[in-house]
Amino acid sequence: MSVAARIDEFERRVEAERASFEPPADPDARATEYVREGVGPAVVLFTDCRTGGPELPSAERERLEAVFNEWLELYALCYGVEMDCSFAIRTGAEVLVDTHSARDVAQLLTTVPDRR
Repeated sequence: MSVAARIDEFERRVEAERASFEPPADPDARATEYVREGVGPAVVLFTDCRTGGPELPSAERERLEAVFNEWLELYALCYGVEMDCSFAIRTGAEVLVDTHSARDVAQLLTTVPDRR
């Protein structure tokens, strides 16, 4: 599947999740789902493209970054926090390399929930 097609799929999924969002009974479980389905795959696609994978033209990078931020916004909403995220996906990739955890990417960028 091409990079553009993968981003198309990410966009469809995040739009559907946003349209049907209801505050979850179990915020941690839903947030983890959003990390697995959106935040992580977006960062991995960016990383793959930057490390010798398929080319990531600037228009697709901008779309991927927008999707990444929308997943982060949904992640925060699970905890009742409304955010207007504008993180660079490169920052997400750097955090992933440092922590090896997509969940840490979401938590460290949004600061939601507070670290205990």
